[in-house]
Amino acid sequence: MECFRIDESGYTGFDLLNHDQPFQGATAIAIDDNEAARLIREHFPKLQAPELKYRALSRRPGNHPRLLRLMGDILSQYKCVTYVCDKRFMLLLKFLDYAVEPFYHERGIDFYADGQNYSLASILYYIGPQLLGRQPMVYLEKAFQDAMKLKTPSAIDNLVLGARKTRWQELPEAMGPLAHDAAPECLEAIATPGVTTDIALEIVIALISRMEVMAEGPYRIEHDQSKNLLTYHDLLQRQINHVGNAEFRQSQIASIRFPLKLTSVIQVDSKSSPAVQIADVMIGAAIEAAQRITGRISDGLEPGAVLGLYADDQLIHMLPSLDIEGQLAFRKGTQASALIDYYAKNFSS
Repeated sequence: MECFRIDESGYTGFDLLNHDQPFQGATAIAIDDNEAARLIREHFPKLQAPELKYRALSRRPGNHPRLLRLMGDILSQYKCVTYVCDKRFMLLLKFLDYAVEPFYHERGIDFYADGQNYSLASILYYIGPQLLGRQPMVYLEKAFQDAMKLKTPSAIDNLVLGARKTRWQELPEAMGPLAHDAAPECLEAIATPGVTTDIALEIVIALISRMEVMAEGPYRIEHDQSKNLLTYHDLLQRQINHVGNAEFRQSQIASIRFPLKLTSVIQVDSKSSPAVQIADVMIGAAIEAAQRITGRISDGLEPGAVLGLYADDQLIHMLPSLDIEGQLAFRKGTQASALIDYYAKNFSS
């Protein structure tokens, strides 16, 4: 049976405002351990470390050509998908999901139609600090994250106060439900037990949507035993156990259908899995490229060289964009609202 190996990077749980790790992602590769070991020996014949780790290798410029050649071989010869997202952008999408959308839903408006929420989150990301006030925007984002975690009356009251501290009249479609109305349906959504700012589920859905297309038949997943991946493990197992029949369109290139072709998920020790080690290289390079492109770091592989290795269907990115028309066209006809309802009904903890 075909097996995809998965590794992740940048996971900080509910904390999407972590300064040191602003990006999160994961890679899935359909490669067996024997092939992975052969590639590691071919590209790093003098490797002395017990396992291949991207961060250790990328620190030395002399390793950069070898890393790029290894990645090139993986992307040209094996089924592979990498997902990378900006965590602050994901937090703003969560803000719209819980602090805004219930207000529109209560009034019979599909807030997610054609991916309008992505466009509005992008506006908040790039223009929000200028429109709403830089410090008030920082306060609002932190207050929302705290309210989603703590779910106490004081934390939720502080979030409403934070919304009212902004120049919310400049963007009432996003800020009005909290700042003007303190909409009870939004406050109830935020206080719902189990809902969180953790984005592991979104990453799992993105990877599954591609693995389901790439796999010719039933397949399984192996991933590292790290504490971070325990969250992914549980989410994957719950979806494997689900037996409903449904299909949802997410964008021009992505959809997800149940039941899945995925049959099992197990944890392995990365030291004994060369395939998982290569997944670590792939996601490590992608996260590093995002850090360099946004000017957060200056060391590491040249981002253009990394991104140039990927075909369009091998890299999924959830990043803000002010190409509003392009965003709406890309997600025209999306069934996001129905998918969210389906997951809430079938996969909520």
